[in-house]
Amino acid sequence: MEVMNASVLAFEIIGTIAFAASGAMVGIGKKMDLLGIIILGLTAAIGGGAIRDIIIGNTPVQAVRYPNYSLIAIATAIVMFHPLIRNEIHRHEAKFNLLLFIMDTVGLGVFTVVGIASARGFVSEYNFFLLVFVGTVTGVGGGVIRDVLAGDVPFIFVKHFYATASIIGAAVCTLLWDRAGENIAMTSGAAVVIILRILAAKYRWKLPRA
Repeated sequence: MEVMNASVLAFEIIGTIAFAASGAMVGIGKKMDLLGIIILGLTAAIGGGAIRDIIIGNTPVQAVRYPNYSLIAIATAIVMFHPLIRNEIHRHEAKFNLLLFIMDTVGLGVFTVVGIASARGFVSEYNFFLLVFVGTVTGVGGGVIRDVLAGDVPFIFVKHFYATASIIGAAVCTLLWDRAGENIAMTSGAAVVIILRILAAKYRWKLPRA
């Protein structure tokens, strides 16, 4: 159990840093002040988890009960606000977009499987739809809140294969959980999300539009 808990903790820290960095970079791109950048980084990092906890009835939400993740997100946003990093982002838009894509993709993959792990630990009975739904909401929720606060159309509506990649990765993680174990299931699910996002960006995969 200790090994499994440690693996979930590692995934959560990686996801928190990745999404907090993505939120901070969006704020920097919008030329927000330090508070705005911290808020975007914080909401991107903890927003999906908060929605997940409300859905499964795990209240008060973990972000409030265990503020370490919020502190990590705030610290990450402050680091991103450093003049050296901030100036580089403003000077090199292409690098900024690539870094934002990487951070957002890693955060999406990691938080998708973390959402499933949290639901598995809180909900006693197995429910495939619930686990996939909660995993997807955890993955995309923070990004949606970040984009809305930044005044952008959320990624899940316009970007390559975003929520769809999360759904597929969540399904893979859920199906492997009892067959291969928690570590393999989480690693495989996150990898599927990340690989699909990269392939979708490279080959311009898009869902049909109206």
